[in-house]
Amino acid sequence: MQKQALDPEQGRCYYAETRNFWLNIACNSTTVHGRGHMRNGVSATWRATSLFVVLAVLVAGCAGPSSSPAATAKPAGGTGGVTTLEFSQWWEPELPQGALRGLMDQFEAANPGIKVKLLSGPFASTKEQTIAGAAAGTMADVVGLDGAWVSDFVKQGSITNLSALMKSASYDDSQLAAQIKVNGSDDSQLAAQIKVKGSTYMIPVVNFIYPLFTNDDLLSKAGVTAPPTNRTEFTAAAKKVTALGGDVKGWILPLSLETPNGIQNDVMSWNWASGGSMLKDGKPDVANTDVKATVDYVKSLWDAGVVAPGAFTMKEQDKVEEFTNGRVGMMIGSLAWVNLIRKNNANLKFSISAIPAKDGFTAKRGIPYASWGIGISENSKNKAEAWKLVDFLMNKTNNASVSSLANGFPGNTQAVPSFVSNDNLFKAAFDIYKAGYPANEFTGLPVADELMRSFDEQLQKTLSGNQSVDDMLNAAQTSWLKKF
Repeated sequence: MQKQALDPEQGRCYYAETRNFWLNIACNSTTVHGRGHMRNGVSATWRATSLFVVLAVLVAGCAGPSSSPAATAKPAGGTGGVTTLEFSQWWEPELPQGALRGLMDQFEAANPGIKVKLLSGPFASTKEQTIAGAAAGTMADVVGLDGAWVSDFVKQGSITNLSALMKSASYDDSQLAAQIKVNGSDDSQLAAQIKVKGSTYMIPVVNFIYPLFTNDDLLSKAGVTAPPTNRTEFTAAAKKVTALGGDVKGWILPLSLETPNGIQNDVMSWNWASGGSMLKDGKPDVANTDVKATVDYVKSLWDAGVVAPGAFTMKEQDKVEEFTNGRVGMMIGSLAWVNLIRKNNANLKFSISAIPAKDGFTAKRGIPYASWGIGISENSKNKAEAWKLVDFLMNKTNNASVSSLANGFPGNTQAVPSFVSNDNLFKAAFDIYKAGYPANEFTGLPVADELMRSFDEQLQKTLSGNQSVDDMLNAAQTSWLKKF
């Protein structure tokens, strides 16, 4: 990707303004990517590479405008009356070969004069290019987004306000009937939006939910006839499975501080499943009664000895391996793992169900999820055309197509992926998805990774018996407020 020269009229260095922002992005990022995997994937090598790229971009910016070809700004549009949109994402390598290009060909046929250039690569390299492109002003017109990047990109001014863009689209009612209704701000067809200060900056195109996985054979041997539906049933099932002895445990909880996403996937998910929240008016509220009840419950499972050993250093991939090898009765995991588990242990009989809620809870349950998000660059000279591409991917028909290809669930609630009729597990997952609502409050928060890590540190102290739950939550609240 070419670096873009600073505007000669500005002629000033942006280093001081952006240094802390880009160091945060480079060194602290919670990765939500792939086919629903909520994992960090932030190795030491990646951090060092990211930091090098970011600092190189910033130092180049401080050097002032350059007349070399590599430093000239890219043209605002296409040539000969054709507008070329750059669309950067990690989706194409994870979809069947030619699938995303085929959708783009359909878009181009429906929108003469607009061409789409796909900038595709693995998640890690796409992330690196997106961060560097945001710093240099060379971000693609349309960008695949990880929700953990959104807040920082908004602060930096890299991605545009989709709420304002949707309102300016001026679509008529018949056009909006099966799509996103923008004129009246009716976005009810969207499963979820990522909002910052009330404005939408990212729309999830495909969602990958995290339900409860249960080992049918272990539960049956323990005398548990059905997956648990509430916390009391879950505790009883976990104790019975653990009582089978050997190296088998009822539940597994990854709490590695290096990759602290176990806090969102395996701890806070219990809170969301019971309609709880860790925020109030967009600010931290982790000492509220719902979060306290959640931590009390997790601690009760820990104290009962039903949690698999090694939790404090365990990562998400370790959790999947333990479940696949039949050493854990229950885990919270990504729907994307269904085929992986089947491949690695064809004899394992397992089911998926909604994460148990607190006893007596009857309202809709929040469902942890990861997304392929989409947004538009603030520097794009082709925002109207870029919105047409976003709208194309979000309409009922095309959103069903892309979610079916990805084995995920659509961002448009009226779309139905084809695979749900061909596989009982995926059908069960889709029923869970339709009955609840996507919930991941870490998405869009500043330095989400650091928020999880600070909560994790306090939780480990509490589980070790070194502080009370109240002291833990007060300490976490204080730490989070500093980050905000």
